[in-house]
Amino acid sequence: MDAESIRAAYRRYAGFYDRVFGVLLASGRHAAVEWLNRRGGLRILEVGVGTGLSLSDYRKDNRVVGIDLSTDMLKVAQERVEREKLDHVDGLLEMDAGKLAFADGSFDVVVAMYVMTVVPDPQGTMAELERVCKPGGDIVIVNHFAAPEPGVRRAVEGWLSPLSKKLGWRPDFTLDAMMTGSRLAVESIRTLPPFGLFSLLHCRRG
Repeated sequence: MDAESIRAAYRRYAGFYDRVFGVLLASGRHAAVEWLNRRGGLRILEVGVGTGLSLSDYRKDNRVVGIDLSTDMLKVAQERVEREKLDHVDGLLEMDAGKLAFADGSFDVVVAMYVMTVVPDPQGTMAELERVCKPGGDIVIVNHFAAPEPGVRRAVEGWLSPLSKKLGWRPDFTLDAMMTGSRLAVESIRTLPPFGLFSLLHCRRG
């Protein structure tokens, strides 16, 4: 995966993303925002905000900044913010998740939904999420992780792996590949529908 192949994939997806992936990925999105909405008064960074599907679901006493690498997806998100008058959204910025243009400890919570299988450097991106999160803050990730044991699912993931650039994500991405070298404490992880293909991971910065 590289930045240009990611932009190209999501340029193709932008026009129909909500109709297809909005439904398919809804359970993970709702689970993450429901977890975040337990508290108010937070400054939240959503990494890979895409078309902004989650933005209307956040508590209005939380302030949200969204970033994405895709200009085409961000355009749809901005139209959503304006149409729905989402005043709790402080900004939508084109930015590389591996090179965040924020100061250390800028956010109480960092959330990345369906992002880590996409970024060119998952470990570097995790380091950046940690850096911009306040000490003691939370990092919430929703993602597909490859099956840990051999079987039909792992075989399918391996078969799809050469198509990563076309798909715009890595089907064979593992949790270990993401967390190797990270200093974050894993607080919890649980599987999500459909069919347990996705997981909700909660980490805390020390």
